[in-house]
Amino acid sequence: MAAYIARRLLLMIPTLFGIMLISFVLVQFAPGGPVERILAQLQGQDSSNRVSGGGGDFVGGGNQPAGGGGGETSSYRGAQGLDPAFIRQLERQFGFDRPAHERFLKMIWDYARFDFGKSYFRDISVLQLIKEKLPVSITLGLWMTILSYAISIPLGIRKAVKDGSAFDVWTSGVVIIGYAIPSFLFAILLIVLFAGGSFWQIFPLRGLTSENFAALPWYRQVTDYLWHIALPITAMALGAFATSTLLTKNSFLDEIRKQYVLTARMKGLSERGVLYGHVFRNAMLIVVAGFPGAFIGAFFAGSLLIETIFSLDGLGLLSFESIVNRDYPVVFATLYIFSLVGLLVGLLSDLIYVWIDPRIDFETREV
Repeated sequence: MAAYIARRLLLMIPTLFGIMLISFVLVQFAPGGPVERILAQLQGQDSSNRVSGGGGDFVGGGNQPAGGGGGETSSYRGAQGLDPAFIRQLERQFGFDRPAHERFLKMIWDYARFDFGKSYFRDISVLQLIKEKLPVSITLGLWMTILSYAISIPLGIRKAVKDGSAFDVWTSGVVIIGYAIPSFLFAILLIVLFAGGSFWQIFPLRGLTSENFAALPWYRQVTDYLWHIALPITAMALGAFATSTLLTKNSFLDEIRKQYVLTARMKGLSERGVLYGHVFRNAMLIVVAGFPGAFIGAFFAGSLLIETIFSLDGLGLLSFESIVNRDYPVVFATLYIFSLVGLLVGLLSDLIYVWIDPRIDFETREV
């Protein structure tokens, strides 16, 4: 197993390099860039709306070499009438006075040492900015994953036991419909119904906590926290449990039809004893092993629209705003971190497989 882990860790290096290289090259062909954004602001032509951040103020960003916007001074839109020396100074501050390959290699070297620099448009380091957004993303990702698994596992087991029954048919219809409804549409419906829309005002519309959260006793803080996350978590979890429910059902069906289950029944074990004493461990292997990946998927990628609708300032909204604002240090740093975490979670899932079922041996197969 040690050799397998070492191979997987070594393969992460070229994988990360390829992800960053492709993304960097694509950015070079994207229109606009931080320099053009500054010029547009100076000319009063920037109509973009930032939800958070530096309010349009330029912050140098210094040593962070990311793509886009280089070239001769005259190539910039909105540069007419501005001092060429000032534009060259902007290029130096953003690092665009160097060739693209030098900027990329410097970025990779900095990222290898976990030096992500500072945001172009916010006077704060990228790591500090990500740290500020983590509580929202952790809340949404963790609670959505826990809720979806708490629903999908019992429901999937029940559907497997009642396979082909009326219960199995109508619950499958409910699961599929829930999966088909976009979470943001359901979020809007919840706001209309329960957050001061046309009907009741039961839940708050924005934020994770109330303004007086720090002054509340601990038990009130808990209820206030749960009160704020009820609607966004419900909206996100609507279709999140569909895949895991059907996966649990099919996994249990495969195990129930095996010979050892028939043998256990012939020995006189109760149906519950067979199901939870023999089938459960084998059937839950693939479901439990997929938990880290499900959490990371919800944590990093599943909450952009929900964060926007409920005014929750998390990593999803941060990534979107950074792309719109051409804040390349934040864009590339979050991409690098998310990719690295995703690769490590893939390795962790394999290790969980082995921990749950020691019969699995990754040493005997190719990576």
